[in-house]
Amino acid sequence: MRALFVSLFIVIVDQITKLYIKGFSIPVLNLHHDGMIYGDHRNILGNFLRVTFVENPGIAFGIDLGITSKLLLSLFSIVASIGIIYYLYKVRHEKFIVRFALAMILGGAVGNLIDRVFYGLFYGYAPLFYGKVVDFIDVDFFDVNFFGYTYDRWPIFNVADMAVSIGVLLLVIFSFKTKPAEEQAGKVEAKSENSN
Repeated sequence: MRALFVSLFIVIVDQITKLYIKGFSIPVLNLHHDGMIYGDHRNILGNFLRVTFVENPGIAFGIDLGITSKLLLSLFSIVASIGIIYYLYKVRHEKFIVRFALAMILGGAVGNLIDRVFYGLFYGYAPLFYGKVVDFIDVDFFDVNFFGYTYDRWPIFNVADMAVSIGVLLLVIFSFKTKPAEEQAGKVEAKSENSN
């Protein structure tokens, strides 16, 4: 289950970057960091790549499904994460790229789940399971007209979102090209029996 180290790495990087952007205070450990002002942005590569602090109250791209749906989304994320861990165990003999993709999806899901479950309580603005996801990666792209709206920037995202997106893309590309090791071994045995 070495792939779980990939998930752990993603969760750690995701949470460190979010805490750096949002700020935090842990008086017991005498740790304090102010973070950014909500809505403020800093240019990294001119206007093309910026760090912009926003919080996502719902699911992807800031879609807010309402207060009841937030709890259901958090609970679904927990169940889905457990399902991915189980599936990672089942495909432990698959090629590493498939396990790596699943581990990226798991790490991203857990990273955002931590925000939803604990940030409201940790920052004192909502009960357990009702937190907002911290987003900050702000990328420019060509103008797109979609349902009467013009978009000139990609929706702001975070490390966890990036990990899920890359993981899904890798899974789509490589899962169709990969067959379980047992199935491949069976074909090799069948070929050797037919040649005898």
